[in-house]
Amino acid sequence: MFTGRTLVIATMHEKEKVLAPILEQALGVVVFVPATFNSDRFGTFTGEIPRDASPLETARAKAETVLMETGYDLALASEGSFGPHPIIGIVPANEEWLILIDKKNNIEVVVRELSTETNFDGRICKSVDEVLDFSNAAGFPEHGLIIRKNKNDNKAVVKGIRTTEELLKTANDFLERDNELLIETDMRGMMNPTRMKVIAAAGEKLVKKLKSLCPSCESPGYDVEEIISGLPCSDCGLPTRTPKAYLLRCKKCGYETMQDFPKGNTTEDPMYCDYCNP
Repeated sequence: MFTGRTLVIATMHEKEKVLAPILEQALGVVVFVPATFNSDRFGTFTGEIPRDASPLETARAKAETVLMETGYDLALASEGSFGPHPIIGIVPANEEWLILIDKKNNIEVVVRELSTETNFDGRICKSVDEVLDFSNAAGFPEHGLIIRKNKNDNKAVVKGIRTTEELLKTANDFLERDNELLIETDMRGMMNPTRMKVIAAAGEKLVKKLKSLCPSCESPGYDVEEIISGLPCSDCGLPTRTPKAYLLRCKKCGYETMQDFPKGNTTEDPMYCDYCNP
């Protein structure tokens, strides 16, 4: 289905460096990145251009736009978010979405990768020593840095700092003018090797999903759509909140199958039953 076709990647931050080898080898596509594509129009991490839509909606808009601008029929786009882990809370996390749109076969395949492997951070500094302490903790100079006045000031933002000379000069300029500055990790793909690893993991997940074919129509992307709860209590037999099965569904033809939850238990302990242990 994909062999020999051009896959356009909607990026200006060099994400193709980790995605192209994975996709070209696994799918037989030829990756193309248009030099004129501007992904910053959909939002920037530093806030000069706000991202109004969700990460998935933004990735979809990127893919649809690059298809329209290039005239190809197969595109891949990604979008990342950073902040507290949705479950662990105080632990920072990197969430990456990948979406592949195939207009020729009317297919859309989406994957999400969530990782706590991130150097996402920022700090108010009032001295060069504090700036250097932050840079060391952030993995500088392999990881780029950003300096600006504060979180709400987008007028003077210096991105992509990768040398000690530039770091010291920028820090001194801001400190002389404002007595303090905000230093942050630069989370753009080409400035952040740690994030690139998460994007690569999402790429591997996408390949795995594309190779999962629908038993009915053989379209790629046959995967889990829903987790079904209701494993029965071993004492009273009533359904609990514990998952008992996966629901797999084809987005193209709607074919569905159920798959037992990999935990392997046929009943749940009464301590997890809302009736026996309310």
